[in-house]
Amino acid sequence: MTPPDPPSWRDAPPHQGEEISSPYGGPHSREPSPYETGQIAAPYGAAGGYRQDTAPYGAGAGLQQDSPFGATSNDQWQENPGQGYGYPGTTESFGAGPAAPPPGPPPPPEPKWDPDAPVPLWRRPLVFGVALVALIVALFAGLWVAAKNDKPPVHKQVVPTPTIVVPSGPGGKYGYAESRATDKSPLAIKELFGKKKITQNKHSYLMTVWRKEKTCADGISGAKITKALKEGACTQMIRASFRDAKGTIIGTVGVANLRTASGAKKVASAGGGGERTDYLKPLPGKDSVTKHLGAGEAYAGGWTHGHYTVLLWFQFKDGHKPSKTGLKQLYQAAVDITDATVFPALETRSLTGGHA
Repeated sequence: MTPPDPPSWRDAPPHQGEEISSPYGGPHSREPSPYETGQIAAPYGAAGGYRQDTAPYGAGAGLQQDSPFGATSNDQWQENPGQGYGYPGTTESFGAGPAAPPPGPPPPPEPKWDPDAPVPLWRRPLVFGVALVALIVALFAGLWVAAKNDKPPVHKQVVPTPTIVVPSGPGGKYGYAESRATDKSPLAIKELFGKKKITQNKHSYLMTVWRKEKTCADGISGAKITKALKEGACTQMIRASFRDAKGTIIGTVGVANLRTASGAKKVASAGGGGERTDYLKPLPGKDSVTKHLGAGEAYAGGWTHGHYTVLLWFQFKDGHKPSKTGLKQLYQAAVDITDATVFPALETRSLTGGHA
């Protein structure tokens, strides 16, 4: 029995490894045959040929191995259907080679795009915007916490201790006021009696008149005190009169400017002891109270401060002779007035020498 007709298309014979003209049509490209790769030994000793233990044309057990066209009987073709020259309806031809691996499972089909399907949460614009804002807020919060915890260095400012500078002056109890050589500036009326109304030790007083004498002798009475002023080189005599709030005590205060402290002491003590005959002249005012100055009995005396002499005349308005209690009242009035007027000015002179 003759072999059936070959199929209309097939691969080129196994001994053709390159593109050649197929006996059934034009050129046909294919992968190299396993006989060309050396995987199977050739039946005639050439590399790339048929295996010697297999029929060269896929013949079964009934074919002759000593001829490529070994004669067979019809029974042999019937007993080996699907082998030999290529039986129609079979999947093998030109010999039974190694079996191909079984095919794997087909890949899953790609999901179809659905325009109406819900958008994933992370792809929604609102969620993206909220996430961006949260990131910015977290960033600024971190910076704020870092800045808060980063305390600036504390710089201790060293405050210099204030130093009281006392003008250096001549020694002695009264400083610059010890002598007119260190206290050269003349006295001024406002410097001594700058306040018209004064209050001292809960007592109030009113200045009614003042005067700057042309010569020191114009403000005093008595030969001894006049001589002491001249020997002490007196250059100034300033007087002022006062009254108390009730109008019962009146008095005059005078300040003499001498050359030295010793000269001032002689003026203060001149004519003293017992009943004085040398004293400061009282200065009557034009008011109804101090106009009575100089009429009647009075307390007269003198104190010193450096090269200055402070002279006093104090009396009652009616001029009666003061008792011991009355003398204390007159003395206290003199202290109150001089402590508020004259002595603060002279103490300043002790510190500045008249350059306040």
